[in-house]
Amino acid sequence: MCGQSKKDHSNKREVEEAEMELMRREGITFIVLARYMQIVTEDMIKAYPNRIINIHHSFLPAFVGAKPYHQAWQRGVKIIGATSHYVTTELDAGPIIEQDVVRITHRDTPETLVLKGRDLEKIVLSRAVKKHIEHKILTYNNRTFIFT
Repeated sequence: MCGQSKKDHSNKREVEEAEMELMRREGITFIVLARYMQIVTEDMIKAYPNRIINIHHSFLPAFVGAKPYHQAWQRGVKIIGATSHYVTTELDAGPIIEQDVVRITHRDTPETLVLKGRDLEKIVLSRAVKKHIEHKILTYNNRTFIFT
């Protein structure tokens, strides 16, 4: 919450409380974060333990911040990947549900890396959601065990 005023923090809390009330009222059992780009509060994580799924590129922690695919291209990466995991209070460190990679060649550009990455993220996220709703995931000590 660095750099936010108390008013911004208060407003975020109000918005999240309204979201949680709506989810309770509608019987929402799990949450998928795709391009959410917000920090989920501990209160929401506690309300939905191992029921909030996030997706992101697999460059962390090497390429953080804006334009990670451009950074990766500049370094000449040979693969890019995507990771889907349950959300915990430690940012992007929850139990991993699904991962995949795609190879990169010298013909790729930063723009094709972005496109390949977005496609891969969709695939990895859909696999993670499917496993979750089919009850094929057991979590223990920040790890997942996937049943097929």
